This record gives sequence, C-alpha cells and structure tokens, in this order.
Amino acid sequence: MIKYLVASFSLACCLATGSAAKSADFQLLIVLDGFRPDYLSEELTPNLFSLSEDGVFFENHHSVYPTVTRVNASSFVTGCYPAKHGLMENTVYFPKVNPTGGLSTGSRDNLEKIMASEDGNLLTAKSLGEILQDNGKTLMAFSSGSSGSCFLLNHKVSGGAIFHYEYTLPESLAEEAKNVLGPEPEEGYPNEAVSHRAMTALIEFGFKRMKPEVMIIWLTDPDHTAHKFGIGSPMTEKSISLVDGEIGRLLKFLDNEGLRDRTNILVSSDHGFSMHAGKVDLVTLLAQHGFKKSKESTDAVVVGPTIYVENSNPEKIEGIVSVLQKTPEIGAIFTKAKEPGSPEGWVEGTLSFDLIHWNHDRSADILVSADWDDAKNEYGYKGRSMNRGVAGHGSSSPWDIHNTLIANGPAFKKGIKNPVPSGNIDLAPTLLSLAGVEPLDSMDGRVLTEAMVEGPDPSSVEVDKEEFQVGRDVDGTKYWLRLNESAVGETQYIDKTTTSRE
Repeated sequence: MIKYLVASFSLACCLATGSAAKSADFQLLIVLDGFRPDYLSEELTPNLFSLSEDGVFFENHHSVYPTVTRVNASSFVTGCYPAKHGLMENTVYFPKVNPTGGLSTGSRDNLEKIMASEDGNLLTAKSLGEILQDNGKTLMAFSSGSSGSCFLLNHKVSGGAIFHYEYTLPESLAEEAKNVLGPEPEEGYPNEAVSHRAMTALIEFGFKRMKPEVMIIWLTDPDHTAHKFGIGSPMTEKSISLVDGEIGRLLKFLDNEGLRDRTNILVSSDHGFSMHAGKVDLVTLLAQHGFKKSKESTDAVVVGPTIYVENSNPEKIEGIVSVLQKTPEIGAIFTKAKEPGSPEGWVEGTLSFDLIHWNHDRSADILVSADWDDAKNEYGYKGRSMNRGVAGHGSSSPWDIHNTLIANGPAFKKGIKNPVPSGNIDLAPTLLSLAGVEPLDSMDGRVLTEAMVEGPDPSSVEVDKEEFQVGRDVDGTKYWLRLNESAVGETQYIDKTTTSRE
C-alpha cells in the first residue's frame, strides 16, 4: 500500500522580484569543486572567510540532484534542472554513441560525440554564453577540472573563450595561451600546479586582455584530493588551503589594479561531500537476482546510479525496484511519474522524476541514491553515504546536497548571513541580472535579490516547506521513502531524502 503525505508551512512573508541593475564591470563566479560549507574558517580559509564576513554567506544553499559535477556544471550555466538541460548524470547513456554502456561526461571528446549525435544539442536549454552573446556580451571560462566539466561551461564558445590546461578555445588563442601560461602542468594531490595555471589564465586573459562581462573559474580541489584521501585529512586540508591561497592571489591583483569595487564575486561549490562506507555494486546486485546482460539480450544497462531497462519493460522495472527496496544500502528510488506532475512514481514505493526535476527524454527508467547517515569521521566531519570508495558525493543526502555560496562586491549587502534557500540553478539568472541582461523565463532558478543592496530583507522572504512520503511492503520488508523540499516563490529546492526499513 502506498502512503502519500504532503505538509507545508511558511516562514515569512514576501519576495521582491525583478532584475538588479548592473553595478560592476565584471561578474565572476568561482567554483570550488566539492567545497563543503563547514570547510570555511578563519584559520583554514582566511581569504574566503574574509569574503563571507564582508559580504553575504548563504546558509541554506543547494546543489542540483544528482549531486555530481557535470550535472551541476550544466545547471550553473543554464539556470535549469536536468529535466530542461538534459545532462542527466556524470556518466550518461546515448545508445547512438555506445549501445552497451555509459559515456563519461568528464571527457570533452565524449561530449563532442554526444553533441554530434544530438544534432548539436549537447544541452537542451540555452546556456549563459549563448544568452550573453545574444545581448552583445561575452562569457569566458577557466578551469583546472576535467576537460568535460570545463567544456560544459561554454560548450558553444559563443564569441567568448575556454581556457583549460589541455586545450584552448577558440583554437586561434591556443598559441598565445601556451606562450603566456606555459606547457600543460602535471596533475597532483593536491592539484596545486593545475589550479595555479587556471587562476593565472583568469588574471592574464580575463581581467588583463579580453575583459569579458562574465567569467567563470572552476578549481578542481578540494574534490580532486578529497576523493582519494577523505574529508578532513591533512592532504585534503592542504588542498583547501591552496585554493584559498589562489583566491587570495586574485583578490590582491584586483586590489592592486583598482578592480575590486568593479567586480561582483560569487563563490560556490558544485556539491557537498560525504564519507563513503558502502559495498553494493548495482551491476553485481542485479545479476545476483537474475537480471543479466549477454550478447543476445540485455535486461538492464547500469550507468552509475541510473538503470536503463530493455524496452522499458514494466515487469523488469518493477522487479528491479523490488530488489533495490529490500537492499539496506539503497536509499531513495525514483521512477517516472504515476501521472504527469505527480510526486509519486509509477512503481509502488518510489517518488517521481517530476518531483526531482529529472524527467527528460534522456532519463533512465530508474534513478537510485545510496542511503546515508550522520556518522562523524576521525576528523570530526559528519555525513556518510553508502556509496563505494573513500569519500565523494552523488546522493540525495543533505551532506551532498547542501553546498557553499558566498557573494561579495558592490551589488551585494555587507556582512550578513542569508537563511533563505538558494541553489546552483540561481547562479545563471543572478549573473545575467548583474550583467544587465534579463534572465530567460524558462529558467528554473531565480535572481538572488535578497542578497543585493537594493533587494528585500532576507527575513521578509517567504519560504515554503513540503514533505512527500511513499511506502511499500516488499516480501515482508516495509520500505519508506521521504523527500523534503523548500520553495521560494516558484523556485524549488530538494533538501534531502530519508529512507527506513522495518
């Protein structure tokens, strides 16, 4: 029997709408991959701490689920959830490119193959670079992350540029970039040399030479190092200190050049981070229950946490979901909506793709999150998921969903902590508004007006909360799934999911 519950309440009263007037020459988004909000401290990150104390710290910021890098890179530049932008996971399934397995979106080469197979539509929502170009403005992207995550920041280049340590676009800039920045650096743990090169590229080509209205720089640490060494480890803390040092180098340059008061700075992360303690492998789990892959037939293609069932066979989908609901390390399970717009999935005991903004022609048949808890590690950091490996992200736990956002610059209020929910989907509309461009009505995100000098007081912003619950008895196991959501106006944010078994 499915049980379904919705509860809601309001925390305050009203949200002012409309665009902020342009108040600076440059709008800069700094993305620190995998930077948890509790990494921020005066001791470990003095430059970031100073930015937050002198500007706005967002106490309730949200990653996009699935909480992985390339999904969020796509949301950063479209202001949309995956249901609109179409980049569904870090590893994706495009049968026209590879009919038997997934494609890593960390590879620019893979993304270009997908783009060719999709008639140029790598993303199915208009991106920041394209919108700016339509309005006579320019976006430039700089990155020490993967070639794919960098490419997604401005995949059509759109009159701007991309500077990555492996490539430069347009290629007409490649020789100059090599002369100024030197040869490709070696990756390491921490990824110091690669991050240093990305920041040098931002300063030399962004601020000194090309001077675009909007810039994005993506630094791969602490994610790169924390995956290997874990949250709070000496190596991870060193990586955090180093990226903070790069931000300090940028701020010193801006001060020396008189650009600080002409630059609005947003610092965000793509997702949070958790310790990992799981052992379940979906491919092995399904094979153990009779769902197999052979030369003649494929019951299911498992691509990361997504499952594509042959011909979307309903009986096989229900059978796989039943296995997942009985497996303790599995958390939230999502399927297509029972009916359009319904929060319930069509398979009993699941929530819907519509509820999590994941319903797209490219969606799998099943999306799975690992379960999680609040366990604390040896360094005092909380948050553990049942994914495999040392540490990482991707789940719908609050430790993976809640991430970092700081705003500082002439457009923003000084010295406040903003409790109003916000999300990575809000960055594109906010950057456009700051640059004097009207955000698209099709964007899921909103302009973060309550953080701006002329915006409303955060305490006056209405916040709605809802909880959705479904349940099912599977062979004597009672599986319960709950999802908590916040909303500001029409903009919705997933707070967390929780599961229990009896």
